[in-house]
Amino acid sequence: MECSLDAIRPCLEGAIPGVMATCAADGTPNVAYLSQVEYVDAGHLALSFQFFNKTRQNVLDNPVVELLVMHPLTGAMFRIQARYLRTETEGPLFERMKAKLAGIASHTGMSGVFRLRGSDIYAVTGLEQVAATSVEEPAGGLNRLSVLRRCFERLTTCTELGALLETTLDALERDFRVSHAMLLMLDAAGQRLYTVASRGYGASGVGSEIPLGEGVIGVAARMRTPIRINHMTLEYAYSRAIRARLSERGETDTLEHEIPLPGLAEPHSQMALPINCAEALLGVLFVESPQEMRFSWDDEDAFVAIAAHVGALVRGLQLGAETPDDEVAIAPTPPPPAVEATPLRVRYFEADGSVFLDDDYLIKGVAGSVLWKLLRDHAREGRTDFSNRELRLSPEIRLPDVGDNLEARLVLLGRRLVDRQTCVRIEKTGRGRFRLCVQRPLLLVSVPH
Repeated sequence: MECSLDAIRPCLEGAIPGVMATCAADGTPNVAYLSQVEYVDAGHLALSFQFFNKTRQNVLDNPVVELLVMHPLTGAMFRIQARYLRTETEGPLFERMKAKLAGIASHTGMSGVFRLRGSDIYAVTGLEQVAATSVEEPAGGLNRLSVLRRCFERLTTCTELGALLETTLDALERDFRVSHAMLLMLDAAGQRLYTVASRGYGASGVGSEIPLGEGVIGVAARMRTPIRINHMTLEYAYSRAIRARLSERGETDTLEHEIPLPGLAEPHSQMALPINCAEALLGVLFVESPQEMRFSWDDEDAFVAIAAHVGALVRGLQLGAETPDDEVAIAPTPPPPAVEATPLRVRYFEADGSVFLDDDYLIKGVAGSVLWKLLRDHAREGRTDFSNRELRLSPEIRLPDVGDNLEARLVLLGRRLVDRQTCVRIEKTGRGRFRLCVQRPLLLVSVPH
């Protein structure tokens, strides 16, 4: 029975190893198990190239191969005829397969053996079912198109970035039953991602950072490709990777000033999806689960669509925030009068924009510089109301001319102040407007370079 490659994507998840048959130049056949069969598109797949062995030599001599794969839920078997085209040793596909292989290797106790040398690309020339379904696939699963429709309808009603972030996480939790997720945005320099919202963790981790290229989140961002791992792997655990790198450099003291990244201690399924708009990377949507094989190809398709929709909405909100709302702003509840006489000591380090409240680290970078300007203006002039536009024009903050992501930085700053239960708050009062609420006297200390 003929079928399509799209219809058998569950067979390519790696839950059950595939079998590959090749033939030497003299006609001698060879059969071997496969670590990885990766869906590329409706007419192509990729196989992992790990060893210089008989199979590899046969493929180079005779590019025609046959594969046997099995559906992990129903037991149906399919035979695929394919022709070898080329090997890729870098790029999005290679990085995606490398991350997945790390999970498979860790799952099977072969971390020290499996190493991806390349992604072999094959054109599919034939596909047929050769063994009937032995168990019916469970019915009543999630209707992802219906869920996506509801999700998009709610997202489109969001008029400010903070609401958009929370609505996205709400949809993942309520509609897709994803209990652990986070959203990260790209910094102005384009070198790091910072957490702006999370769901399902003991601490929010808002303000925590990941360099591009670190862990599954950093690799997905750097390569602009979704990465999905359905087995536990330590190689792509970010907190371990970051701490190991700092230890190697002798920089463990900096860990005291780093906000811990939220995450499961032992994730068995992970998926990171870049949030893009046109050709610009804006951030990453990340989900994880303690359950193995939690995220399917269909989940990946749905989350890619959500990430793309979020990217377009983020860019629209950024452009809309350029102009403050002319309508009368709804004033928030006034803060209670200051009752503590002891001043709050605020230290600002000019070298990296770090801000400490008394002796507790709060935030750094652009968000730190923004807070310092607000607090200085408040101390000097008694100001409490500000606009995004004036921050963009302020030489003290030194935002880039393009892609400053100021709205995300303000969301990050506001949530960080709430997380730390400080006596300083930022409240929105309208589009492109916000209010600074201070409930203690301030002692501002600037530490020069």
